[in-house]
Amino acid sequence: MKVFIVIGAINAFLAVAFGAFGAHGLANKLEPKYLEIWKTGVTYQMFHATGILVAGILLGKVASSSLFTWSGWLMVIGIILFSGSLYLLSLTKVGILGAITPLGGVSFLAAWVLMIIGAVKYL
Repeated sequence: MKVFIVIGAINAFLAVAFGAFGAHGLANKLEPKYLEIWKTGVTYQMFHATGILVAGILLGKVASSSLFTWSGWLMVIGIILFSGSLYLLSLTKVGILGAITPLGGVSFLAAWVLMIIGAVKYL
């Protein structure tokens, strides 16, 4: 599905941009603990940007698969919740934002399970 190729590429671009911003713009402004949290957000965003691209490619082969469609959308949701909460936590130091992060992690896990099921079923 074209939308996942576009969303995946945008997220990969943003992960590179956020990584560079963290390394150059935040390096002397954040405590090491918060810089590591930022880096974790970037890393997971890039992994799942790639996963979104894979979902899009798989949908090109199996266009009617709700498994791959849901996998892609759950990765988008996961990036917003997981990486987004880590970025906000790093910048604001508001600890309660860390409570949102596991919801993104569960979205990521569900997305990968759906991709596995879809691969077994269709490929």
